[in-house]
Amino acid sequence: MRRWMIIFVAIALLGGVATAFAEQEKKPEAVVERMAVKFVRGVTNIATAIVELPKQSYLTVRDMGRPGYVVGPLKGVGMTLYRAFIGTAETVFFLVPQPGYYDPMINPEYVWQGWEEYRPANEHRTEPAKPGQEG
Repeated sequence: MRRWMIIFVAIALLGGVATAFAEQEKKPEAVVERMAVKFVRGVTNIATAIVELPKQSYLTVRDMGRPGYVVGPLKGVGMTLYRAFIGTAETVFFLVPQPGYYDPMINPEYVWQGWEEYRPANEHRTEPAKPGQEG
């Protein structure tokens, strides 16, 4: 009697574990596609990292004004190194589904994205009122 109870519990546990693993299985072609996208994104970020220098210079001058002429190139150098490092990491580890499920490790994921948004450098700074919007 005891043996039958052990066999029953073992079968029930194995059945529950098997269904849990079956739900998380991904299609192989979808996994390979995500790997390929991560690899291409990494190579692209390595190749285009130098564009961060003029991008950060432009954005910082636009958002900060005159101090941006000094801060912008410094941010550009830092972001160039950072984007190149992230691109290298994504290229080398493209087989690893991290972070998330092959999600980008940097935001924006490509250097040509993120030019349009305004990023205030100083939260206390007030924008001058545009004509017709006083009040």
